[in-house]
Amino acid sequence: MFSSSHTVRPSRAEQRSSWQAPAILGFSALTGYIAAVATTPVPPPLHGQVARAQERNVTMLPAVALPLDAASPPDMALRSDMASPPDIAVPLESLPPEAEWPLASEIETEPAVIPEPDPSVSSAPLPVASEADAACPQGMVLVEGQYCPGVVQRCLDYLNVERDRCAEFAEGSRCVGTPVPMRFCVDQFEYPNTAGVKPDVAVTYEDAEAKCAEQGKRLCTAEEWTLACEGPERLPYPTGLRRDEQACNYDKPYRMPDNDAYANPRTRAAEIERLDQRVAAGEMAECVSAYGVHDMTGNVDEWVYNKGGSQNERPYSSGLKGGYWGPVRNRCRPMTVDHNEWHSGYQIGFRCCASGHDQSPAQAASPEPEEPRAEALLAEVEASG
Repeated sequence: MFSSSHTVRPSRAEQRSSWQAPAILGFSALTGYIAAVATTPVPPPLHGQVARAQERNVTMLPAVALPLDAASPPDMALRSDMASPPDIAVPLESLPPEAEWPLASEIETEPAVIPEPDPSVSSAPLPVASEADAACPQGMVLVEGQYCPGVVQRCLDYLNVERDRCAEFAEGSRCVGTPVPMRFCVDQFEYPNTAGVKPDVAVTYEDAEAKCAEQGKRLCTAEEWTLACEGPERLPYPTGLRRDEQACNYDKPYRMPDNDAYANPRTRAAEIERLDQRVAAGEMAECVSAYGVHDMTGNVDEWVYNKGGSQNERPYSSGLKGGYWGPVRNRCRPMTVDHNEWHSGYQIGFRCCASGHDQSPAQAASPEPEEPRAEALLAEVEASG
């Protein structure tokens, strides 16, 4: 698979941090007062399985929050005696803290049948910039810019510290590391990339790869997806500094899934319909990034290729970006890497990427793996204080 970039894998200390902080979208927990939210923050341990599950809900693209006035507690120790909960269809970061683990595990059935286009929304494709018309296939948007491996952002107002949901960030962001030039095409909407049609859900990573390949495209890399969402100014949300549930489809009331119904092929479609809070592509016209890409945060989780992951163990190479319609992080940087390639969830969809028609081999070359660079960057930040 073509990959024009890659992800920074956080350290174990970074994955275990549970501190309320304003945002470094960086690497591992910084000593003293910086802690990573590159993972969904873990509240004080509940009973063994839930505490373990929240530690496993890992986010790979760097994100560190820096609260204005706070001291960082010691890193939580990772307990080896905790029973590992089963893999489930429920999005891990959306489970209420008091919830018990559902019983269903990985689902291997076919994707759900998608309803007909919503007649209240026009199915006509939105206009695409003329340069993208020349460089990209129809229905795709040209993204050209500098991807930053780590971004420092500061949260001013947390809605939920434990769930890492920030209402507003301070102006300005700082790039940590050397920006990587990127140029690629990305679907304007979530698959099937048609205005007025709700995106597909309950799709495995393998199915998403195949559907993109059928169109001569591929899944986006995590870095491509992030750049298309953040825009040139490296914003935390595609719409800006503030979380806006009126602009994008998120923060809908959480509905607890019935995993037995979801696992049963005879009742699965009805269960998805009960849980479904998607909107049609283009319906929320303000949920668009600076590059003109729609619905990148909220609506449905999107599969991406996590170059720093593995096919066989966590962190997986099959990452999820953007969050879905529920009350979760829903930002450009975080990524969940807890689900393997044949996992499907009722809220999971995808979009496709491609190299531009006019892209040279040099432009399409993949950068070096970022893991060694991440360690060097972290050393620079720590040395500078």
